[in-house]
Amino acid sequence: VQLQASGGGLVQPGGSLRLSCATSGFTLDDLAIGWSRQAPGKEREGLLCISNTGRITYYAASVKGRFTVSRENAKNTVYLQMNSLKPEDTAIYYCNRRWHCHSTVQNWGQGTQVTVSS
Repeated sequence: VQLQASGGGLVQPGGSLRLSCATSGFTLDDLAIGWSRQAPGKEREGLLCISNTGRITYYAASVKGRFTVSRENAKNTVYLQMNSLKPEDTAIYYCNRRWHCHSTVQNWGQGTQVTVSS
């Protein structure tokens, strides 16, 4: 089982980024995928999750209305679209897999760094 987040980088405040979570070793169709982040000196924070049916659950009020998630099962990939980025969004972003969006995490992927700065 592997999950690999990619697409991070440096972006100016107000900008956008799309992260990808490439999965392998399991059938993506059957599972939910969540996104979390960890900023320097802070605990890992759950952001949102997409169920196997495409329903989105938000865990963090700070990203609702700015971040959204989508999935492309045929490509074994889940996307995190981040808009109106703020400096406080700077963190390492991780994807994870679980049975449902309210289940415990089964596997964490490798993260990708997002830096929001002018």
